[in-house]
Amino acid sequence: MTKKGAFVMRAGVLSGIVFGIGLAACAGRDPHPVAVVQPQDAQSDCAMIRAEIEANNVQAQKLAEENGAKIAQNVAAGVVGVVIWPVWFAMDAKGAAGTEMDALKARQQYLSSLAEQRCAPQPAPPPPPPHVAAKPKPKPKPAPPPAPAAAPAPPAAQSPN
Repeated sequence: MTKKGAFVMRAGVLSGIVFGIGLAACAGRDPHPVAVVQPQDAQSDCAMIRAEIEANNVQAQKLAEENGAKIAQNVAAGVVGVVIWPVWFAMDAKGAAGTEMDALKARQQYLSSLAEQRCAPQPAPPPPPPHVAAKPKPKPKPAPPPAPAAAPAPPAAQSPN
């Protein structure tokens, strides 16, 4: 093999590696999951908690749409990749939307329990006692007199043998 042929071969292999790395870099974004407990939670009041829950619901909807699109993209890349194998590098293997959804669900559960504690209605004070005089207790009824004792039954007659 000549020096020129070896150079072309190395250049082709190197170009393929760079192309593959370039496609792999585009294969998806890194996940940025939200922390379950955040520093501002200690000072959050009921209105702040409910506002964050609503904002998280909007974010969850966006992540669900992104996750659905990534699944469709991966299916298409998998099918096309059977014929053109470098397309497999375009598949999203990071699963950022799914990871972020899991973290957001955990945050929502935490916020819900925090809302139950801080947004619970305050117990109502006991009602004042009524100013009505107490009713006298009814007297117990006397017990009925005991029933008379039953008379003994006459002896049974015996038959002659």
